[in-house]
Amino acid sequence: MNYIQQAYKGQREIWMVILTTALVGGVFLLNFIYYLFADPGELDAAYEIMKNIPPIISLTMNLIPFVVLLGLLFLLVKYVHQRSILSLTTARDKVDYGRVFFSFMMITIFTVGSFLIAYSADSSELMLQFDPMKFGILFLVSILLFPFQIGLEEYLFRGYLMQHIGIIVKNRWFPLILTSILFGIAHSANPEVAAIGFWKMMIFYIGTGLLLGIMTLMDDGLELALGFHLGNNLLAALLVTADWTALQTDAIFLNKAEPSMSIVSDILIPVLVIYPIMLFILAKRYGWKNWQERLFGKVTEPIKEDYKIIE
Repeated sequence: MNYIQQAYKGQREIWMVILTTALVGGVFLLNFIYYLFADPGELDAAYEIMKNIPPIISLTMNLIPFVVLLGLLFLLVKYVHQRSILSLTTARDKVDYGRVFFSFMMITIFTVGSFLIAYSADSSELMLQFDPMKFGILFLVSILLFPFQIGLEEYLFRGYLMQHIGIIVKNRWFPLILTSILFGIAHSANPEVAAIGFWKMMIFYIGTGLLLGIMTLMDDGLELALGFHLGNNLLAALLVTADWTALQTDAIFLNKAEPSMSIVSDILIPVLVIYPIMLFILAKRYGWKNWQERLFGKVTEPIKEDYKIIE
C-alpha cells in the first residue's frame, strides 16, 4: 500500500473527515477570514501589541496551541478513524528517522551556507545581538515546541488531508495542489504577508507546500517533509530575526532592513531552482522512480484479502 492508501486502513466516513478538519484546521481558516475582512489598521495594531511582548513569551504563546492541536489530531485519527499514527506518518513498517535527519541536515547546510555567503558579501543590515542567556532559553523552547508546530502542519496538510482528499477524488495530483494552496492560505495572517505582499508570499508558501507534498508522495511518507520543515523553522527562529516577521525572537542576528523580498532572487529562484535541486538530491539518494505515476496516478482501494484459519 502506498502512502495515500494508508487512509483505507481506518474508518473514513465523510462526517469524520469534516469533523476532524474543522476541529484541527479551523484555526487556520479563522485566521484567513480575519485577514480578509479585518481593517488594515487593526492588523497593524495587533502586530504592534505583539512587539511589546518579550520575544520568548510571544514565541511560546504562538507555539503552545500547536501542542494541543497536534494531540487532538492524533486522538481523532486513533479513536474516530480507528487507525494508527504510523499509517498517518509513513507507508513503511516503521518511521525512518534517518530520512528525517537527512532532510533536516540538507536544509540546515543550505540555509547556513547561503547565509554565510550573503553575510560575507554585505553585512550592513545585519546586527549581531547574541545574548548567551536569552539565546539558550530560545534554543530550549525551540527544540521543545517547534516539533509540535511543524508536526501539526505536516500531519494535517501533507498527512491527513493529503490522504483523505486522495481517496475521495481517487488521484494524487489534486490533493497535492489543494493541500499546497491550503498551506499557503494557512499562513496568510503572518505579519510578513502584510509587510511583503500577499501574492509574493503566497508564491513562496504554496511553492514550499508543493515541495513538501512532492517529497511525501515520491517517498511514501512524511519523514523527509518533517525534517525539512523542522530545520527551516528552527533556523528561522535561531539565526536571523526581524521585527516584521512571524518569528520575532532573540536570534543571533537582527535584520534591520526594511521589509522587502525580491520576486526573483528571494522567491522565484528558491521555488523554481533551489527546490528542484533538493528534490534531485533526494531522488538520487532514495532511488525515486516513476514520477508520473507517483504524482499524477490514480488512487485505488487495495484488494481485501480473505484469510483462512489453517488447523
